[in-house]
Amino acid sequence: MVERFVRVQTTGGQIHYGTLQLNREVIIWDAAPWLHGQPTHQVLSPDSYQLLAPCSPSKIVAVGRNYVKHAAEMGDSVPPEPLIFLKPPTTVQAPGGPIWYPPQVQRVDYEGELAVIMGRRTRACPENEALEHIWGYTIANDVTARDLQQREQQWTRAKGFDTFCPLGPWIVREVPSDARLQTFINEAASPVQSATIDQMVFSPAKLVSFISYVMTLLPGDVVLTGTPAGIGPLQVGDRVRVEIEGIGSLLSVVTTPETPWTPSLGRAY
Repeated sequence: MVERFVRVQTTGGQIHYGTLQLNREVIIWDAAPWLHGQPTHQVLSPDSYQLLAPCSPSKIVAVGRNYVKHAAEMGDSVPPEPLIFLKPPTTVQAPGGPIWYPPQVQRVDYEGELAVIMGRRTRACPENEALEHIWGYTIANDVTARDLQQREQQWTRAKGFDTFCPLGPWIVREVPSDARLQTFINEAASPVQSATIDQMVFSPAKLVSFISYVMTLLPGDVVLTGTPAGIGPLQVGDRVRVEIEGIGSLLSVVTTPETPWTPSLGRAY
């Protein structure tokens, strides 16, 4: 069985890293696995916890136009080198949690993506060594206020609203190089996005190396690897599910910011 590394919040409010078993029990670890954590003898029953985002990054580094067909649908060409931007850690949302539709925004889009989780402090890392610095992989939705992105010259506001980075549901150590990424809206049978991750222009190793010559990546940081063609708008009430072969599926529900939600967001404060 592929190990599924999770981060959970107990009904008592405690936050733990652990491994999810087939019976939904969680074996608690004494620290994040990329910080040399080890499994303990403590086990959580399925009714005693909620899944959080599987890591709590110091930063999220994302890349734009990393699939040729997506660049074309945006009316652009693929850049000669990775086009990177930042999403604040407060965008992180737990699996199953809401995507808040900001009242000042006219269009909110889904963008299903493969997310890379860093395992080491990484600075000025050559591409041929970058895979050794990646700890694992999960699923992300790089939610975007498209009208703001198109109107403003930089993307901080469009990409940076709270809940605009659903992440999870767990981390796996490896994914097939040709794993298929698909996005579904409202349980439709046909995906709105469907591509294999080997269609990326810049590979995860290239992205990690490129970013590391700009800024130091820390253990638990997240690198979003870009979205394939098929992006589109969401409406309040929509259910959006991103699936990646070898990982699983990440479900989110679009709500207004006033909608109550328990538990807390993917990041704990």
